[in-house]
Amino acid sequence: MSLQALIFDVDGTLANTEHDGHLKAFNEAFEIFGLDWYWDINLYGDLLSVSGGKERLVHYISEYSPSIDRSLEVQDIAEIHNKKTEIFISRIANGQITLRIGVERLIKEALESNLRLAIATTTSLKNVEALMESTLGKSALEYFEVVATGDIVNKKKPAPDIYQYALDQLHLSCDDCVAFEDSQIGFHAAISAGLKTVVTLSEYTKTNNFEGALVVLDHLGEEDKPFQIINGMPSDYSMASVDYIKELYERNR
Repeated sequence: MSLQALIFDVDGTLANTEHDGHLKAFNEAFEIFGLDWYWDINLYGDLLSVSGGKERLVHYISEYSPSIDRSLEVQDIAEIHNKKTEIFISRIANGQITLRIGVERLIKEALESNLRLAIATTTSLKNVEALMESTLGKSALEYFEVVATGDIVNKKKPAPDIYQYALDQLHLSCDDCVAFEDSQIGFHAAISAGLKTVVTLSEYTKTNNFEGALVVLDHLGEEDKPFQIINGMPSDYSMASVDYIKELYERNR
């Protein structure tokens, strides 16, 4: 048995999308809809415990009781979220969101090594398309054999469903793949699907515990920007190359 595929989360893993992307887009959307809501950094960090933008809005209304001058129906939530998505995509198009250190390098190296690639995320397909096209080019989504996004499954992370869907579409076992995550709920989803998982800490996940990960890194690394191992065995590698990922995979079979 050998490593066959890499499966990537998107938000926080492929790109630091949360603070300069999703958070600012939510607040802009609230203003447009005349809502007296403002999510600061700390509140948003708490809200990230809920996976999915629409679900996050519902949770905020339910748990934080913000001021509302009228009842919000399901369609209202959808409209707010659609506007937020529109704003988020415009921020990507304007170059305000970039890939994380080492991501483009690892993707290209994996393709050259004939590893199959997949995406498993709760963000929308529109968001993924915009990010890939803006950072890697118009045909970049074609690098990924499976793109599992948004509401394609009934239960979002931390449920393992989106990862199981990706595995089913790849026709691979969890033992054939390595997942890449940044958040506690994403990590829980991946390991619940049986996947060996590499964690790269993101802007909102620096204090989380990822016991059982193959390794926890600050980022994937470049030649001039070596990674730091936060939790895991010391290594002579300074970048998360395909060879390094394969070494982690073989060590933990």
